[in-house]
Amino acid sequence: MSTGLIALLDDVAGLAKVAAASLDDAAGQAARAGAKAAGVVVDDAAVTPRYMVGFTADRELPIIGKIALGSLKNKLVFLLPLALALSLVAPWAITPLLMLGGGFLCYEGAEKVWEALRPHAAHHAAEGLDAAEQNAAQFEREKVNSAIKTDLILSAEIMAIVLSTVAAETSSFWMQAAVLAIVGVGITALVYGAVALIVKADDAGLSLAQNGRPAASLLGLRSPSSSAPGGADRALAPVTQAIGRGLVKGMPVFLKLLALVGTAAMLWVGGGIVIHGLEGFGLTAVGHAIHGVAVAAGEAVPAAKAAVEWLVGAAGAGVFGLLLGALLIPLVHKVIEPLWGMVRGK
Repeated sequence: MSTGLIALLDDVAGLAKVAAASLDDAAGQAARAGAKAAGVVVDDAAVTPRYMVGFTADRELPIIGKIALGSLKNKLVFLLPLALALSLVAPWAITPLLMLGGGFLCYEGAEKVWEALRPHAAHHAAEGLDAAEQNAAQFEREKVNSAIKTDLILSAEIMAIVLSTVAAETSSFWMQAAVLAIVGVGITALVYGAVALIVKADDAGLSLAQNGRPAASLLGLRSPSSSAPGGADRALAPVTQAIGRGLVKGMPVFLKLLALVGTAAMLWVGGGIVIHGLEGFGLTAVGHAIHGVAVAAGEAVPAAKAAVEWLVGAAGAGVFGLLLGALLIPLVHKVIEPLWGMVRGK
């Protein structure tokens, strides 16, 4: 083999190693950036199941698929090019936009808390009346469009968080694009895969609870024989039926808990983003105060210092987010919404 060919093969091998290293780097950055967006991801997973209310079981997965495709379009077609253009043309705008998104999360979280304390009965009644007046196809289409619009806001916040993280680690345009794409696809698969499991868990539980011959039917994968249940069925059925009843009874509780976690995550993430942004502009009082309390709490519990510091810091950011959101509620309802209605001609 000629030395020229050997040199060429060495070059190809070197390029392959560089490419592999770049992919590893992109994957690592995507994991770190995705972790920082975890709070918004939790809220996204908590919000989406509510759009399944009112549909038959056979329409749930197709609707989740439509929303997932809309979410991918939001992230890859609209938000990714916009984020990259922003990084190139106006990187200074990333922090203010993040703070704006953080403020929106605080407002949404505070609205949910207010809704829990003072339910808007008339609002819900109007929603039910509107749903009754629509045909099934129109109702499904409007629910999907509403979910995709909500996803656009949450996706924008996720992509902004990811962009701020990756921009601090690399100035490479293509690396930023790769990380944004990886996080966008990965988070969409994670969120809507989890939503599909959550939505269908009660159906699976009902099937288990009603199945008296789990061993014979292999949990629905093979039709049971017409004979009486065998020994394996009699031994296994009480366990699988108990699991099924637990899923049916437990899913409503789980969904309520998930909604609470999502609200807490919105307030924690939104408050933390705004606090961090304020520190970037030299306004460090709030951040330093929360950090000081967190450190003092950690020192009081040396055995779990890191965990206590994190919990107290997150709680402090959540309280700040709740207060900020409470201040934004009247501003949104009394000023921004009327102005937006005037702009739209309503």
